[in-house]
Amino acid sequence: MSEFRQDIVSGDWVLLAPGRAARPRFLDRKKEVRKPLPVRECPFEDLSHASSAPPLYRYPAEKDWKIAVIRNKYPAVEEDGARSRIFYRGIYPVRTGVGTHNLLITRAHTLHFADLPPEDAAALFATIRRFHLIAAKDKYARYISSFYNYGPSAGASVWHPHYQMLALPVIPEHVEHSLRGGERYFKSHGRCVRCDIIRDERNAKVRVIGENAHAIAIAPYAPKKPFETSILPKRHVSSLRDTSPAALKGIAVLAQDVAKAIKRRLGDPDFNFFIHDAPLGSGDYRHHHWHIEMVPRVTIDAGFELSTSIIINVVDPDNAAAILRGDK
Repeated sequence: MSEFRQDIVSGDWVLLAPGRAARPRFLDRKKEVRKPLPVRECPFEDLSHASSAPPLYRYPAEKDWKIAVIRNKYPAVEEDGARSRIFYRGIYPVRTGVGTHNLLITRAHTLHFADLPPEDAAALFATIRRFHLIAAKDKYARYISSFYNYGPSAGASVWHPHYQMLALPVIPEHVEHSLRGGERYFKSHGRCVRCDIIRDERNAKVRVIGENAHAIAIAPYAPKKPFETSILPKRHVSSLRDTSPAALKGIAVLAQDVAKAIKRRLGDPDFNFFIHDAPLGSGDYRHHHWHIEMVPRVTIDAGFELSTSIIINVVDPDNAAAILRGDK
C-alpha cells in the first residue's frame, strides 16, 4: 500500500508508491551503450586549453599527474575577492554572483568514479577536502558545493570525468532547511539525528547497503528518489574538513562500492553524488553530521511533484537496498 513518509531531518514528505512490483520495470529497459568522446576532441586532455588560468593543483606530480584542479573556464560564479552585494531591481532582491568555481579532473579519459583504482578514489576525496580547507579561509565564502555529474541526464556536458567545487557567498535554502531539522532534533533529544539513524539502521539490518570500519551506506527511510543512498562517517564529525585521512579513505572506498553497485545492479544509469557539508564561518554546526548523497537518475519529476513539492518514489527503500546489495 502507498504511504506518506516524512524525512526525520528535513520534515519533507515523500509519497512512497511502489505498487506490487518486486522489481521496478525501468530496470529492465534497454539502455544505450555509452560512447566516450574521442580523446582528440576532449577539452580536458590538455590543461593549458582547459582553463584560462594555470592549474591550481596537480597530484602526485606536476607532469605525471593523476588529479588536477583548475578554474572553470565558464564559471557559474565569478571570483573577484569582494563581498557579495545585495541590491534591488524594483521589488526584486539581487545578490552579485561572487565566489569560486573549480573543476577537479582525473586524468584517465574513460575511468569514471566507479572505475577508478581505489587509491585514486581516496586521493580524489583528499583533494576535495584540501580545497574545502582552502575555501574556509575565504572570509566571504559561506558554503562549498562539491558534486559529481555522471551522464547527460545528470548534467555532465563533457564526457571526461570531472568533479565540481563551488564556494558560494550564501548558504543554500535546501541546506539551511536540513540544518534546521538537525538542530531541532538535537535540541529535543540531545543527540545527532544521523548518529541515531545509523544506530537504528544497523540494528534493523534492512536498509543498510554496505559498511566498513569508517563509513556506512544506507537507503534512507523516506527517499525522494529511487535507489537514493546516504553514505555517512560512522564517527560523528560535522565537516569534511575535520575528517581524518583514514576515515576519509574508508568513506571513499564505500562510495565507490555504492557506485559500482549502481552501475552493476541498475544497468549503469546516470547519477549524481554530492557532499552535504557544514557551512563555513563562525556558526555552531556541531549538530550536523556531514555525508554524501548518491542519486541515480532513473525517474523524472512530473506534474504532481511540481505542483505539490511532494516527490512520488516508486521504489520501497527496503527493496532498493536489497537490490543494491545483490540480494534480488
